Amino acid sequence: MKSNGRAWRWQAWSAVAMVAAVWLAVGCSGVEYADEHEVRLEFSEGKVSFDTVFTTLGSATRVLTVYNRTSSDVELQSVSLVHGRASRFRLNVDGDTSLVARHVELLSGDSLLIFVQACIDPNEAGGAFVRTDSIVFSNGQCVPLEAWGRDAVYHRLRVGDTTWYTVLDCEAFRHDRPHVFLSPAAVLDGHTLTLRAGDELYFADGAMLVVDSNARLMVLGSADRPVLFSSLRREEWYRALPGQWQTVWFYNGSVGNVVEHAVIENGTGGLRCYPGSELRVRHTVVRHMSDAGIIGQYATIEGRNLLIYDCYSSLALLAGGDYRFSHCTMADYWNYVGRSRDTASVILSNYYPVEGGLVGGDLRRAEFEDCIVWGNWSAGEVAEGRLEGFEFSSSFRHSIVRGGEWSEDPQFVDPKRHNYRLAEGSPAAGLGYEFDN
Repeated sequence: MKSNGRAWRWQAWSAVAMVAAVWLAVGCSGVEYADEHEVRLEFSEGKVSFDTVFTTLGSATRVLTVYNRTSSDVELQSVSLVHGRASRFRLNVDGDTSLVARHVELLSGDSLLIFVQACIDPNEAGGAFVRTDSIVFSNGQCVPLEAWGRDAVYHRLRVGDTTWYTVLDCEAFRHDRPHVFLSPAAVLDGHTLTLRAGDELYFADGAMLVVDSNARLMVLGSADRPVLFSSLRREEWYRALPGQWQTVWFYNGSVGNVVEHAVIENGTGGLRCYPGSELRVRHTVVRHMSDAGIIGQYATIEGRNLLIYDCYSSLALLAGGDYRFSHCTMADYWNYVGRSRDTASVILSNYYPVEGGLVGGDLRRAEFEDCIVWGNWSAGEVAEGRLEGFEFSSSFRHSIVRGGEWSEDPQFVDPKRHNYRLAEGSPAAGLGYEFDN
């Protein structure tokens, strides 16, 4: 994005606004102002958004109009930005471009123009995808600011769209930039989305990736360049926060799906497989999920060399199905303020609750071999739900399970810091996730 011409426009707006401010100051001396906290202002927008995707160093300007539609004159003691000098935004309030505009007069029935400038470097290493701040008025009101601040491919619903999701063009999917999903996106019937080593997918609140019936997802990462599925917010406080986006959702009848060498984090559920869907997932980390790391509902899932941790549950395998897991570590030490963990790490069931009753299905196989299932749920980390009239078959071979036949602390190095390597002398040597693979 080129910024030529913006500087003189900014200066011109400043000059015009300054003349207006001086005229008002001269013409309105002796005005009796109401208490600013008793005057409710109105705004032309509830949020100032910069929809431009910045592809080069540059800036853009938006205008916010502030209305005083009350019967009282008011003088705002200050108008400023929450982040002050650290903000990626700048304000021009009635010609005042200082960090804090003071004694801003707004007469009854009058309006005020605030020019908001976003200054973005999209090539900043590790830069956030979304830059936010707020304009704060001294009467207690505020207006959020939002700008997209990193070069990426953005997927979002547009005005006039008739579906609740955007449709991905699998053949033209770019691998040279991160992908940001601001709304749900779908791989439609008959199409295959292939993700390569190093691809990055970031999801906003409420966004998800849907693999439709007769569609397929191929995630082909590598040990040194895994495919990343993560949340949009990249600030430090959000790095390990669950529930920031939804899930990767395999619809009924989606078969042949592969996820290899991926990191899936910070969502509601990592991988969700609906009845009749098939998934092979290997050499993958799933972490920080507010529901379960992997959810299967009468599905077929094969998992090998998985590390699933810091989830409400690692696995929820419901309403039957066929499941095999080997060399997997499920380690759940959920500890988030406001929600204590009250269920097992692995949930096995041959039914699923629906409104008015239960839907049953044969659990043909739930097989675990060379696995570690451990966490802070003292009642035991495997819970089973059985419905008469439907098959239920599960086994844990050569696996450490809290509350199971072999219930011995695996001695993780430091679970509080999410280090789930095994300490020297661990009884679980040779079990669970193989970190070097």
